[in-house]
Amino acid sequence: MAGDGRRGRRSFDLRTWLAGVDPGLTRLRLAAIAVTSMIAAVAVVAVLRALLDPSEPVTVLLFTGVLAMVSNLAVNEPTLPRRRTTTALLILPAAASTVAGAFVAPYPIASAVSFVVVMVVAVWVRRYGPRGFALGMAAFMPFFFTQFLKVAPAQVPWLLVAVVVGVASTLLLRGVVFAERPARTLRRMVTAFRARAHALVGEIDDVLVELPREGPDEGDLESVRKARARLQEVALLVEDALEQTTAGRVWPGLDDDTLALRVADAELALERLSVVVRRLALPPADGPPEPLDPVVVAALRTGVGHLRTALGAGTDQATILEAAADARAAVAGLVADTRAGGERVQRTAFAIRRVADAIHHAQLDAPSPASAPGPREAGTPVGGTPGGAPSPDGLADRPEPESAVDMPERRPAEDDVRPEEEPPRPAGGIAVTTRQAVQVGVAATLAIVVSESIAPQRWYWAVIAAFVVFAGTNSRGDLLTRGWGRVVGTIGGVVAGMGLAALVGDDQVLSLVLLFVGVFLALYLVRISPAMLAFWITAVLALVYGLIGQFSVEVLLLRIEETAIGAAASVVAAFLVLPRGTRAAFGEAVSELVDAIDQVLADATDRLVGRPTTTSRREGVRAMDDALVTLRQRAQPLAVPLARRRARSSYQRGLRVLVVCDVYARSLARSADHITDPSWAATLVPASEQVRANLDGLRDVLVRGKRASDGGQVRARSAERLVDAAEEHAARSADDPHRRTAMLGVARLLRRIDQAVVGLAVDLGAAEDLDSDDGDQSPSTAASAGVANTRSGS
Repeated sequence: MAGDGRRGRRSFDLRTWLAGVDPGLTRLRLAAIAVTSMIAAVAVVAVLRALLDPSEPVTVLLFTGVLAMVSNLAVNEPTLPRRRTTTALLILPAAASTVAGAFVAPYPIASAVSFVVVMVVAVWVRRYGPRGFALGMAAFMPFFFTQFLKVAPAQVPWLLVAVVVGVASTLLLRGVVFAERPARTLRRMVTAFRARAHALVGEIDDVLVELPREGPDEGDLESVRKARARLQEVALLVEDALEQTTAGRVWPGLDDDTLALRVADAELALERLSVVVRRLALPPADGPPEPLDPVVVAALRTGVGHLRTALGAGTDQATILEAAADARAAVAGLVADTRAGGERVQRTAFAIRRVADAIHHAQLDAPSPASAPGPREAGTPVGGTPGGAPSPDGLADRPEPESAVDMPERRPAEDDVRPEEEPPRPAGGIAVTTRQAVQVGVAATLAIVVSESIAPQRWYWAVIAAFVVFAGTNSRGDLLTRGWGRVVGTIGGVVAGMGLAALVGDDQVLSLVLLFVGVFLALYLVRISPAMLAFWITAVLALVYGLIGQFSVEVLLLRIEETAIGAAASVVAAFLVLPRGTRAAFGEAVSELVDAIDQVLADATDRLVGRPTTTSRREGVRAMDDALVTLRQRAQPLAVPLARRRARSSYQRGLRVLVVCDVYARSLARSADHITDPSWAATLVPASEQVRANLDGLRDVLVRGKRASDGGQVRARSAERLVDAAEEHAARSADDPHRRTAMLGVARLLRRIDQAVVGLAVDLGAAEDLDSDDGDQSPSTAASAGVANTRSGS
């Protein structure tokens, strides 16, 4: 119903839309650098081949390109020095597996047994983190291609040259020439976050415009939900980018922790706005629809329109501040209106004001180019634009003045580097990597046995399908999703491959060009969907078969059969050998993260009131962050709703709430290193204990499904009044204004954790819904609606 307005807005805000398509340009960088590395490596080996041995089969060029691609895809270390080291180390397992593969290739039984062993080892070494994963892939892929290309032992010298050149090209381009700069990547991520926020506000406006008419349809509400999910996706990417830098500040004058805090604040405010607008659009559960005054809707739309202006690409700081102030002014009358019957409108106005406040504080606190000392590593920081003009990218810079405190950098760089060998926590007595190694071995064996009866010369396609399906999976549901996607992508790729083969004919130059284009698209889309990777790689294989003179429709159809066999073998192994349910894996990760957050909050509270602690801040925060990484991985296949209230609660939303709790808990722990007040214990400790109890209650519903609607105990109760008491103590007890500001900031962080946890618990039926449409607003209701607390800035 709002389609015409949406189309007009998209054409007008093209720059904003483009900024959100590929957040941080990470997919473009990955694909472009990988393809460039492949072209460079193939060119070098082609020249050497022409000069030294023109009779060497062209397969050595394909092998070189594969090594360059794999060395780009496999290495995912958090820092540039570690990326360089890991990339260089890839030569060792790649060379070893190449030699072994070449010598066993002529012997079917030996090659099959060796293939299974290599797969098991490649999966088992993933226990050692990103470096183990990369080394395992570097051992597996060359071995596979020695079988696929049917290499002979006499080719080993040239294949080793291909290994060195392929890896070296990646090391040179990704590690030196186009080395990733954390500041540049993070700035792009924040720009993408603003673009996605702009898109969400636009979808909300589409809902509001239909309210005085017949009301928005389900498509409009679904568009809001999707826009909110895309915003959450970019917020997680910002968190990832911050975790992958060991520096406390990626820009002079900006602290990484406060950047994460600002992004979380903005996202929670925008999520709240989307929720209250949806409730405003739907009829009340306990009565007929309330007619909305067109004047009221116009005021809400005016406020939302000013938010869109503030979030648009290319907007200068003065305009952003003016638009945020105009948004607050547009809904000021609705915020002040306390008449009965207007609670839903008032909550929507509160939510608009909260988003405006988040934008205002971010811009107000962003350092200007003149005030930020030191050189700019990657252009202009968040707070400025070229030429000294204020930057529009300051949505997430520093905490509000109420919580700002001069503190040293977050942590020394060496404290952030993970150990070389850091096995994942065991689940059910067996480490995840050990479990998967056993399952991969069984799946590969099944795939070989079945494939031998269908195509004895092509069994390796089933084996690689079994291996790739297990890559990055943590449960049966994850594996089913990837397996099905790979089969569907392969079917589509076969159709595309036949079309490409008919198009190029015997033109080798055109085949090579299309081959590199297909690889680029495969790598660009792999993070969107594994099915797209399978689609384009299968199409590329059709071109490869054409180059080596083995193309036929029968071969491509056989690839579909082999892929299905490999995926089926993986599913059988996952369900019968050491099975692990998706929800069980998710529940374990939730419990680990909640325990880690609880420990951080407890230790921080003890330090704030002068009590001794058993765990250092860095140890606690590191355990919390590691648990969060695990939870993110295990939540990926869980896109179905948790509770029966459709489109209001999901595993993904539970993950996002825990992510923001991680951010706030980290900032609170950092503040506790600089504040100690034993007299605060009487009010701060009860508030902290209730917030932690609410976290435990949220764990119950996420892990065990206890909800009020199921007859389970209502576990979460707002800590608003307890936090108010702690805040009042902070406001009147500290004589030093700077110290008082810091203490109020601690109370604000506790309040934000409580709001996020209780808000989700209410939606899941695990807390009293104080945000109902009847009765006056309680303090906790006002807080969840986004009412700004004048003392704490929450």
